[in-house]
Amino acid sequence: MRAYVRRVNPSSPETILSCPICEKRKAKRFCPARAESICSQCCGTEREVTIDCPSDCPHLVASRQYDLERKDIDWSKAPFAQTKFRRSVVAELGGLIDALARSICQCANEHRPLTDLDAQAAIESLAETYRTLSSGLYYERPPDYAYQRELYLKLKEGIEEYKKAVSQRLGVANVRPSDIRDAFIFLAQLCFARSNGRPKGRAFLDLLRSNFKSEELASRASNLVVLA
Repeated sequence: MRAYVRRVNPSSPETILSCPICEKRKAKRFCPARAESICSQCCGTEREVTIDCPSDCPHLVASRQYDLERKDIDWSKAPFAQTKFRRSVVAELGGLIDALARSICQCANEHRPLTDLDAQAAIESLAETYRTLSSGLYYERPPDYAYQRELYLKLKEGIEEYKKAVSQRLGVANVRPSDIRDAFIFLAQLCFARSNGRPKGRAFLDLLRSNFKSEELASRASNLVVLA
């Protein structure tokens, strides 16, 4: 059992436990991931770094909103930075984006350790695959890391299921590689903009889990993706 450093509050006879992480400051904030109280400073510095925060933690939710409102996105560092989307293009790709988002959420639900960094790697890899395919070449390089590869394969399954559904509805398979490329680039840029870069961060995954449709996604993405 961890030996906690104890401090005595001068104004109270009660003994107060110190933060079990730093063992210096007072543990005044309950951490649902650790099922114990920690100090606010460790909550801020270790959140989604060493602490695997649940999505409904109120401190996590508040911090994400705070960070998002103040985030200055450097679009020169975004994946496929040369690509910009019109709202009409996002709307046209709505069904495909929805299908890919469902595949991402399904994989995240099946593999709890999956993070935004994993999603970014898998999505960018597939965007590059379909970028070359749309130009007449075939290039495929699945990620090496296990969870990234799982998502990569899940997304490929999702594409085939979407193609089959379109074919059954319209009688022809008219899903172009360029459309799949653009859907992946859109999601890659959204993931880049929404993620905070923390090792255990899942802000992008939680955004998709919120279950809004592609038309709402396009509206919410107006400040997150370069829409022309």
